[in-house]
Amino acid sequence: MNSKEIVTQIVQWLINYSNKSKTCGYVVGVSGGIDSALTSTLCAMTGLPTLCVDMPISQNKNEQKRGLDHIKWLKIKHNNVKSVTIDLSKTFECFKNSVEKKCDKNLLALANSRSRLRMGTLYYFSTINNYLVVGTGNKVEDFGIGFYTKYGDGGVDISPIADLYKTEIFEISSHLGINNDILNAKPTDGLWDDGRTDEDQIGATYKELEWAMKQKDNGKISTDFKNRQKEVFLILEKFNNANLHKINPIPIFLVSEKLR
Repeated sequence: MNSKEIVTQIVQWLINYSNKSKTCGYVVGVSGGIDSALTSTLCAMTGLPTLCVDMPISQNKNEQKRGLDHIKWLKIKHNNVKSVTIDLSKTFECFKNSVEKKCDKNLLALANSRSRLRMGTLYYFSTINNYLVVGTGNKVEDFGIGFYTKYGDGGVDISPIADLYKTEIFEISSHLGINNDILNAKPTDGLWDDGRTDEDQIGATYKELEWAMKQKDNGKISTDFKNRQKEVFLILEKFNNANLHKINPIPIFLVSEKLR
């Protein structure tokens, strides 16, 4: 792939959208993962103000360090980059204690609540600076399996890497010189205390899911495959079907003109 040209086009696209929307810059949540590292780098390359926000919630220290090291690297390379750390651990614990007094504990609901707390934080800084909240989702997450939190990390203004497969994101990130610690880290959403990876949760690697997405786009069905290929294809279909309410636009009830 032509990484250099893709980078050039995404950066210009970001600039054009900011100008069109009459906003002043970008705010990005930086987690220590590859997607947010690439997204923040692309935003920094626009030359427009870019605010990187570190939002630990009882975070794995290695994950947070990767993110902070990346932000430090960006600030050395680009004088338009600023950063802030907002520790949401106490905020999350307060929320958790409040809801658990009223209902049974649900680990998935709590994990998603972490993401939504971070979204609210990003929009706070977006509002006071007139910045765009920039999404960090990739093509597999956003359109293949819906592996994100609705109104959490899915609550954004613009998504510069949502048409890139994960393998392409790694290739472009390597081209841009992003830290090897990030390139070599196993992808994780950072929402669980036990540090589970994306592969642990999904049951397939991103490379496998990319293959399945391309097969589905070519009209293939599960019965066309056997063994592990069939298993991966069914995993893609299971997640896709369960998360269509996130992937598709929100339904709107249309009132008949005869009733107006």
